[in-house]
Amino acid sequence: MQPSSSPIQTMPTPPWYRQLYVQVLIAITLGVLIGHFWPQTGVALKPLGDAFIKLVKMIIAPVIFLTIVTGIAGMKEVSAIGRVAAKAFGYFLTFSTLALVVGLIVGNLIQPGAGLNIDPATLDTGKVVEFQQQAHARTLTAFLLDIIPGTLISAVADGHNILQVLFVAILFGIALTLIGDKAAPLLVVLDSASHAIFKLVAFLMKAAPVGALGAMAFTIGQYGVGALLNLIGLVATFYLTSILFVLVVLGAVARVAGFNILHLIRYLKAELLLVLGTSSSEAALPSLIEKMERAGCRKSVVGLVVPTGYSFNLDGTNIYMTLAALFIAQATNVDLSLQDQLLLLLVAMLSSKGAAGVTGAGFITLAATLSIVPSVPVAGMALILGVDRFMSECRSLTNFIGNAVATVVVSAWEKGLDRERFQAAMAGVPLDPTPDMEEVIPD
Repeated sequence: MQPSSSPIQTMPTPPWYRQLYVQVLIAITLGVLIGHFWPQTGVALKPLGDAFIKLVKMIIAPVIFLTIVTGIAGMKEVSAIGRVAAKAFGYFLTFSTLALVVGLIVGNLIQPGAGLNIDPATLDTGKVVEFQQQAHARTLTAFLLDIIPGTLISAVADGHNILQVLFVAILFGIALTLIGDKAAPLLVVLDSASHAIFKLVAFLMKAAPVGALGAMAFTIGQYGVGALLNLIGLVATFYLTSILFVLVVLGAVARVAGFNILHLIRYLKAELLLVLGTSSSEAALPSLIEKMERAGCRKSVVGLVVPTGYSFNLDGTNIYMTLAALFIAQATNVDLSLQDQLLLLLVAMLSSKGAAGVTGAGFITLAATLSIVPSVPVAGMALILGVDRFMSECRSLTNFIGNAVATVVVSAWEKGLDRERFQAAMAGVPLDPTPDMEEVIPD
């Protein structure tokens, strides 16, 4: 036994049938078939999807807390923390706003709601009321107060509010940085806990195919593929706009940063299929953190950019909000002036911040936006309620890809991107995730 000449080793590729993305793809296909041919059975499988999402939510708070704390503490200087945060939020604000603008432009050009001539008074708004009630809580004052948890421990213990976990983790990480070497013993414990949590993540991900099957079977069984036909114009426009945003806008950003967006999508294919199957980008959050680190992004940058991006960098949700708002206005024959559309844009910029990456969050955020913009009837949301679930999948996929791109870009800006490891990951041969550990291999 001799030490390897290089501590970095290529990870072995498992057989195709053991690869997560293959298993999830098969599960999604089975879910569609069950939901279509046996809809009652498909609806009955909903608990499988709900249980898997609950399993993932169980570990999201500790994953975010440990990743951010150890990442920030590893920066050694508070100025470095502020620099990374400033770059990340500058990126988030720029591209979130651009996504809103893209939704407005496409909505005005294609006008998917034109000609429907629907009277808002004839719509059944019973199901919309629940979303309106949740939306009323999204005032700016309530939003700011909601960031601060009751106690230091409750944010992580409850785990229901990502923003509270972010708030506590960032403050705690800064505190560890300020006390210097005295933090070393605690950092060792936190680092060990982080390894244990990610081992748990890998274990729980084995249940992903079951969760994806249950969620997809329920969606198709409950709403039916035929539900898409009623509003196919809006759904198709949204999917096309999101695809163009990813390939053109984010693709251009990726090219400037020195990588190919399609290669990144291929690298994250298992996570993307999981997001597709569950309609929740949160389901793949722990895996995204682990895979970004494995791809050579500095741990401190990943720990700050990924969790905050899940609350502040929601490209898919932003495209959806302005496009859906214009669709409702067009369908109900409401003529929005340029001033009205600019107001819609400004309100959406605020209301979209802090939206969670879970199913239904985009619909709640849209309700909050329309409640403040009186020109567009909130009752019109009943028009898109039936197909929102289908658009939720595209929202989540776009949000997920946007945050992956942001992580790589900010890492490159910070000179915290290991290009050798990144190129290997993009080529489909990711290197071992522990480059800092000396490995011993047989002769």
